[in-house]
Amino acid sequence: MNNSFRNSARLAWAALRALLVLTVVTGVIYPLAVWGVAQAAFNDKANGSQVKVDGKAVGSSLLGQNFNLPKKNPNDPKETAQPDPKWFQPRPSAAGTDGYDTTASGASNLGPTNPQLVQTVNDRRKQVAEFNGVSPSAVPVDAVTASGSGLDPDISPEYAKIQANRVAKARHLDPAKVAQLVADHTDGRQLGFLGQPTVNVLQLNIALQQLAG
Repeated sequence: MNNSFRNSARLAWAALRALLVLTVVTGVIYPLAVWGVAQAAFNDKANGSQVKVDGKAVGSSLLGQNFNLPKKNPNDPKETAQPDPKWFQPRPSAAGTDGYDTTASGASNLGPTNPQLVQTVNDRRKQVAEFNGVSPSAVPVDAVTASGSGLDPDISPEYAKIQANRVAKARHLDPAKVAQLVADHTDGRQLGFLGQPTVNVLQLNIALQQLAG
């Protein structure tokens, strides 16, 4: 009986020591080591790829955000946010009630033949065309469909281009300079052949603000 108790006590103590050691190693030392390496070698990425203007964080190059006009009555849940014509607009977002909610990342989960999605896409195409003064046929796919995450920070060069004249008019800028701004902020395919060319909306709008002065 005594031997059995002592053996059980030794096993319990050994298990407890293993638990304590593994907790310290995997729960404290390893995370701190990874954090230290990340801060030293990949400081920008480790801190969320923040984009700063005059030392103030205005967003992340990895997360999309809206560029809407302020609501007249923020407490009215029925009031719909309106896009600000002075800014390049991102693609639609299904993340959260008003879109681009980082705590509710996700898509609409509606199939391509779903009547609700088809109607939504048609409505968006009409709105985007009217907002930018272009033909509905000129509206690209990413202007009317949300990404899988709902937080896509990029748009296609085609979507940026159809917004250039509207932005230039709203800000009283030379359309050619705004169009050149879009070209300067167009990123090519990764490694020259992966994916499609993109335009980071936040970076483009920061450059636009600097152009406007």
